Amino acid sequence: MIELEGVPELIDPVMVAAFEGWNDAGDAASTAVAHLEREWKGEVFAALDAEDYYDFQVNRPTVFMDGGVRKITWPTTRLSVVRVGGEKPRDLVLVRGIEPSMRWRSFCNELLGFAHELGVELVVVLGALLGDTPHTRPVPVSGVTSDPDLARRMDLEETKYEGPTGIVGVLQEACTHAGVPAVSLWAAVPHYVSQPPNPKATLALLNRLEDLLDLRIPQGELPEDARAWQVGVDQLAAEDSEVAEYVQTLEEARDTAELPEASGEAIAREFERYLRRRDVGPPGGHATADGGEGGSFRRDTPRDAPGGRARPPRPAKPDTETPDGAEGDDEGGSED
Repeated sequence: MIELEGVPELIDPVMVAAFEGWNDAGDAASTAVAHLEREWKGEVFAALDAEDYYDFQVNRPTVFMDGGVRKITWPTTRLSVVRVGGEKPRDLVLVRGIEPSMRWRSFCNELLGFAHELGVELVVVLGALLGDTPHTRPVPVSGVTSDPDLARRMDLEETKYEGPTGIVGVLQEACTHAGVPAVSLWAAVPHYVSQPPNPKATLALLNRLEDLLDLRIPQGELPEDARAWQVGVDQLAAEDSEVAEYVQTLEEARDTAELPEASGEAIAREFERYLRRRDVGPPGGHATADGGEGGSFRRDTPRDAPGGRARPPRPAKPDTETPDGAEGDDEGGSED
């Protein structure tokens, strides 16, 4: 039995989760939850026992100094609560951690135990995958669910994926079998510039989450960071004719495929978001934790360079999934 002391009764709670590692290309998903925690100033109310789920030779603990005292931070998954203010206040239960090394079913059952005790009405799991998408275009974000009724109500895709999966897919299916409505949102990160951070993909996930939950998320410095990231990648691509040519090929393919998408519905969605942003009422809130891994192709500059410099991928058989069943890179991959 999970006992939660000090956690107030929640209002229409939704659980939003993200995990570093295989399902977190460019750290986009884990950074999105970290952004919610930071902007709404939440505090951790629970953490899973690291001994139960993590191989410390894979995810090593870190040592730090606190007032002259040496301490250790163990890799784990933490939960926090955020109260979103406004005319219709509601609570978000934020889950941020690392994809577990072992005992995935027990891991999901423990998270579902918290969801049950807190009265969570919906679970949204964020993920990011590597895809053939140009960095110069809006980041594609797909929403998928295993529940056909939920797919119709929330304008989501009903997943048909078959193949290897990560903790995002396992948690979503665990929710479905437990009778808890669950959705996963996937951002596609350009595979030729896959190293973290990717603030443009993080911002796209948060915008999609806004639409899904009908709330306003403070963006902080993310829009500026996203613009700076794109300018940096533009500059690096311009210095390499091979990369520039490859990006142009991706742009042409994307523009051709999405020409019909310039629909009244898409325009209306963007206009609604613009109107929400003009409402400058103060946000409320609470939450905590930090970002991790993600896929990688060939890189020619250090990790902290803006966007990193990369060359087009060489022929190689990727072996991870994407929401629509296509394949992605081995580390930043995803699924439903």
